Amino acid sequence: MKQFVIILASAFILFSCGGGTEPAQEPATTPAATETPATEEATLEPVTLTIAGDDHMKYDKDKLTVKEGQEVTLILTHPGTMTKDAMGHNWVLLKKGVDIQEFAMEAIGAKDNGYIPVGTNKVIAHTDMIGGGEETKITFTAPKKGTYNFLCTFPGHFATMQGKFIVE
Repeated sequence: MKQFVIILASAFILFSCGGGTEPAQEPATTPAATETPATEEATLEPVTLTIAGDDHMKYDKDKLTVKEGQEVTLILTHPGTMTKDAMGHNWVLLKKGVDIQEFAMEAIGAKDNGYIPVGTNKVIAHTDMIGGGEETKITFTAPKKGTYNFLCTFPGHFATMQGKFIVE
């Protein structure tokens, strides 16, 4: 009987200490350090904007809106019939804080460079100068959030050909 009690006690101790059974396995998890949360910038789709400048010295839009860091393709069309020398248009996006009138005056002297002052550090992006029936496009990355000015720098056009480029 003494042997039976010893065997029973040994079995009880063995099983209560976890002996004789496989250790419990913890559920598999992915460590948080390997998870990469999606950022807004990573999910931004490129955007294509179209704006037209006509023979009446007007853009068809005075406001364009994009997201910060978004790849922007801007297409400028000139549905008119007048030549580039008579009624040329471009699209110029100025850096924040640049005085639009002052820049337009500087641009007048840059005819050989499409009315973009050579060596300027005041421009984020600009298209080529085009005439009636032509089209041009540029691709750039939208700057930081804020409101920026855009204009046509053909002499005298900025007065009626300008608008706001809003970055959200």
